[in-house]
Amino acid sequence: MKSLLLLPAFLCLSIAGFSQKLNPKYDSTLAKNLGADDYGMKMYVFVILKTGPVTIDDKAVRDSLFAGHMNNIQHLVDIDKLVVAGPMGKNDQSYRGIFILNVTTFEEALQLMEGDPAIQQKLLEPELFKWYGSAALPVYLESSEKVGKYGF
Repeated sequence: MKSLLLLPAFLCLSIAGFSQKLNPKYDSTLAKNLGADDYGMKMYVFVILKTGPVTIDDKAVRDSLFAGHMNNIQHLVDIDKLVVAGPMGKNDQSYRGIFILNVTTFEEALQLMEGDPAIQQKLLEPELFKWYGSAALPVYLESSEKVGKYGF
């Protein structure tokens, strides 16, 4: 009987121990500007770029397409749609690189990638996924531009 009386007190203490606490550093204006939910998160489209079905042997043409690929990456940064990009190391899945796009729909992501000549010519092929991550990712770019000694 005594243990049954202690059970409600234990449950109340347990629930209180696991309850959510307000973040003292919370910036509601920043959260709103970044589209954050109450947990500081939001949806993105995560893109894995794979080797596409087309092979182009002409080095000048291939180099031109990849130069256009890099230009499109910069364009996506300039219009605040690309928050992370980078190549992947050699792997068995033919994965070449990733993008995290600051969009919520596959349609918008595909539209943004239409400007990429390496994707247009099928040297690269995108695979798209919904991804829930920190809403603060876009602001990392401000520091990112300051830590690289050399540009592309």
